[in-house]
Amino acid sequence: MKGRPRFIMCFCTGECPGFAKLELWKFINYVRNQLNVEYAIVHPQLCVDDGERFLKDYLKEGDKDIVYIIGGCDPRMQKKMFKDAFNEKGLDIDKQLISLDLRNMTTKEAIEKVAEVIGKIEKSA
Repeated sequence: MKGRPRFIMCFCTGECPGFAKLELWKFINYVRNQLNVEYAIVHPQLCVDDGERFLKDYLKEGDKDIVYIIGGCDPRMQKKMFKDAFNEKGLDIDKQLISLDLRNMTTKEAIEKVAEVIGKIEKSA
């Protein structure tokens, strides 16, 4: 893949107990400033209607060179929820979406997981 990956953190309204140990702003600022991403953003809840509308606006049609990393809940659920947005833009969800389950992690653990994935992307480029 060409281009740096784009990172979205879905924070599940900020009230999900699964994210209680994650310091959101410390985490997202580390990802955007210290890791090799195009940018990092936060969405409060991608799995609801406005989240789907956001993804349909955000994804670039035919942009097959970009990997989207989404941190949030269960990766299987993410693929089910986001497949329509990816399909609508002509993107290959199996190659262009990396879904990370960051629930129940500390800030440090989440940073390490994202850094590991970005390192693998860089090595495969």
